[in-house]
Amino acid sequence: MPLKWTPLKWTEKPQLPKGEGRIAAIDLARGIAIGLMIVSHSVSGLVGIRNVPDWGMVPIHFLTKFSSSLFILVFGIALAVAFLSYTQSDDWPKRRLKLWLRAVEVWFWYKALLVIEMLPFYPPNEIVDALLYGRFAIWVEILGFYAIALLWVPLMLPLWARAPLWSRLAIIGALIALTIWLQSLTFGGNDILKALLVDHEDHYTWGQISRAPMILVGLLIGEALLRCYFDSAKRRRLVLTLLSLGALMVAGFYALAFASGDVPAAMLAVANNVGKHPPGLGFMLFSVGGALMLLALALAGGAKAAKALLPLTMVGSDALKAFIFHIVMIFLVLRFLWEGEGMYTYPQALGVGGLLILGAAAWIWVTRWMANHR
Repeated sequence: MPLKWTPLKWTEKPQLPKGEGRIAAIDLARGIAIGLMIVSHSVSGLVGIRNVPDWGMVPIHFLTKFSSSLFILVFGIALAVAFLSYTQSDDWPKRRLKLWLRAVEVWFWYKALLVIEMLPFYPPNEIVDALLYGRFAIWVEILGFYAIALLWVPLMLPLWARAPLWSRLAIIGALIALTIWLQSLTFGGNDILKALLVDHEDHYTWGQISRAPMILVGLLIGEALLRCYFDSAKRRRLVLTLLSLGALMVAGFYALAFASGDVPAAMLAVANNVGKHPPGLGFMLFSVGGALMLLALALAGGAKAAKALLPLTMVGSDALKAFIFHIVMIFLVLRFLWEGEGMYTYPQALGVGGLLILGAAAWIWVTRWMANHR
């Protein structure tokens, strides 16, 4: 059903359209992000990054770095589509409560999966320390980020919905500047607090302030998507815009790599997560640029692509359930119960990742079928 839209002036407050049902392309984009993450976790969890052959690091593990940025962008997009236009309505308190309850659910699974990840290799006292935020795990920390983000995002959505475009862009720029400044501080030696706010090089976690600009960019894209998706000409312009921005960012990464004098080394550094925690310019140019390009392709494909790539779309339609499934299978079943760490070759780990994507899609479908037939 087409949505009416009048282009915004620079100082004009947005008139927000309301989404009608799910947009399959968003599920597909989210599913691509989760699929790349599952492949990456299968390799790092079963083989270990140090044992990956060169051809596995670049290009395969190199390209999985699109995953985290795409996941966060789609998080913002989904918030815009499902919640932003309702912030001025009478039922907003109920919708806000729904987000906060989701935060509790995500936080519970974050802590449960943290135990599963650490169980085979850490003593109980170190696991308890992680449960009490005395340290961090690795593979499940993205859930910890979303659990906290879901607490503060509902508070700012009504303000964001009323803000003119120039102030939104200014907020994004200010948060980037604040992140750079805060990363230069020591936080009085409190590394945990620094990691939670702006990332820390010794902790594989995600800072709320350092990643907030990507959530806000996702909100902007999500609003544009609602205005453009159901009009083919406008959607085409949006796709080309995202594709162009993404390509420029990736080109920027290669320009920096070329200036450094060693492009292969720069690519290998990204594959090894250099510049991911805390976020560095080169890594973010490549990761966010690639994420925008994948998002553009998913939107261009629309419902047809979502149907053709149904397992990925199914996985993207319930990200939490897919995340739980793959962590349980990799760390509880394959690593702990079957003692499979180091027992797989790199190609076999890639195959396991592919099977886990299909398995997660099947699990989501089966649980929905069961719920509908109770």
